[in-house]
This record gives sequence, structure tokens and C-alpha cells, in this order.
Amino acid sequence: MEYFLQQLINGITLGSIYGLIAIGYTMVYGIIGMINFAHGDVFMVGGFIALIAFLALVAIGVTAIPVALFLVLLIAMALTALYGWAIERIAYRPLRQSFRLAPLISAIGMSIILQNYIQIVQGAGAKPLPRLIEGGHTLIDSEAFAVRLSNIQIIVVLTTFVLMVAFSWLVAKTRLGRDMRACEQDLKMASLVGVNVDRTISLTFLIGAALAAVAGIMYLLYYGVVDFYIGFVAGVKAFTAAVLGGIGSLPGAMLGGILIGLIETFWSAYFTIEYKDVAAFSILIVVLIFLPTGILGRPEVEKV
Repeated sequence: MEYFLQQLINGITLGSIYGLIAIGYTMVYGIIGMINFAHGDVFMVGGFIALIAFLALVAIGVTAIPVALFLVLLIAMALTALYGWAIERIAYRPLRQSFRLAPLISAIGMSIILQNYIQIVQGAGAKPLPRLIEGGHTLIDSEAFAVRLSNIQIIVVLTTFVLMVAFSWLVAKTRLGRDMRACEQDLKMASLVGVNVDRTISLTFLIGAALAAVAGIMYLLYYGVVDFYIGFVAGVKAFTAAVLGGIGSLPGAMLGGILIGLIETFWSAYFTIEYKDVAAFSILIVVLIFLPTGILGRPEVEKV
């Protein structure tokens, strides 16, 4: 029982990171109906920006961990948001009226560009970061196994929960949220009633990239290492989470992320770790066979 509880904590933590990335996928799909396959690499870029910002702050004498974390959060979110904005302007906006595969191919091209750009600039090797947040709490201390909840796990889950609540409020209660929902229903009609469609889509990419930056920071703090390839692996799993939870649904993206994290963690704990990805994608296939819209997704209604 203790081992199961420990893996449950680990799975929720990992799933929270996947969920933050998955929100970016589902936001873009909800508005323009297309998948931003460069989003996983935006998450990777956010992790590298956070690492560089940490090292730069230490070099200039900022050694207080809370202050450094706050500054790194602001820097990484701002700079990574610019990457999201650039992807929308370069890879999506010129092709918005083109055939549906054109933006998809363009986004895959942006993903390859970001991967190779980071590989050239930062090198192909993994970049470590010393553990900044130590300590934790022992929930159960039996002779067989001790269940630990580390402080970084608490931070990851709480950060994810707070951002999820804040963003749900933004979509439901603000003018930008109303514009997003209008664009989700019909881009042309939204523009006819006064919604600035271009600005709304750009802000959606900005917000999604900023959330990916937060996920990159959480990944860096939790694992203590980043490399140029983590964006592809985490991006595919986050996309799987978005589809599993219901593409276009924000709660579904978070639920899918948690489920993928739990499946991956429990499979690694009780079976062979080499097949953890096979297990996650197999569950996705089963769900899509019997529930094509995902767990919380809504069936598409054809507009006539």
C-alpha cells in the first residue's frame, strides 16, 4: 500500500507537468481547429531559458531561492511567450486560409527548427541544474517503505492547480475569454461582431507558450536536467493527454495529463519501464475506439 501511494504521488506530479503542456495544445485547437506541433519544443525552450536565467541571476549575486524563482518565472514566461507569438505569425497566420495540412506541416517544420536551434546553441548534451528545492514530508514511515512528499512535488501540483483555476476564470469571465469562445464557435462571425480575431489568436499562442514555460521550469526543478530532445517526447505525451481528455476541453487536458502521468508511473513501477510509453498510447487507442471525442470532449457540430 505504501509503495502504491508513493507512485500515486509521483504520477500526479508528472501528470501535472503534462497537463500544463496539454493546455497549450487544446487552446490552439479550440480556436483555430489546428494542432500546434511545435508546442512541445516551446516547452523545451522554456526550460532552457529558465536554466540560463538561473545561472545569470546567480552570476550577478541573486542567491535567495524565492526571489530567484520569481524572477526566473517572469523571465521565462515573457521570453517563451515571444516564441509562441513568432510561431503564430510565421507558421500559422500566413497559412490560415490555406488547405488544412499546410499549417500542420509548417508547425512540424518550426518544431524541427527549434530543436536544431537549441542543439546548435546549447549543444546536444544534457544540461544539469543543482537541486534548488530540498526537503519534504514523510507521510507514512513503515519498516517496509517510507512514503515521501517532497517540497518540489507540492510546488508542481499547487502551481498547476492555481494556473488551471486562473486560466479557467480568464476564459469564463474576461473579455479576452469571451473573444476566445467566440472565435472557437466561428471565426468569421466573431470578426463580424467586432472581435479582433488576429489579436485573439496571437494572445492565445502567447498564453499557451507562457504556460509551457511554467511547465519547463517545473520540469527543470523536478528532474534537474534539460536537453534539446525533451520537447519532442513531452510534447507527444502532452498531445496524447489532450486527445485522451478531450481535445478542446481545458479540464480534459488537465485530466488527460494526470492520467498519462499515472499510467506511465504505475507501469514503470509494477511492470517493465521499457514499455511505459506503449502502455500510455495503448490506453489512448482503446479510449478513442470507444469514446472518439475523449473523456470530456464534445462531439463536433457541423455548421451549415
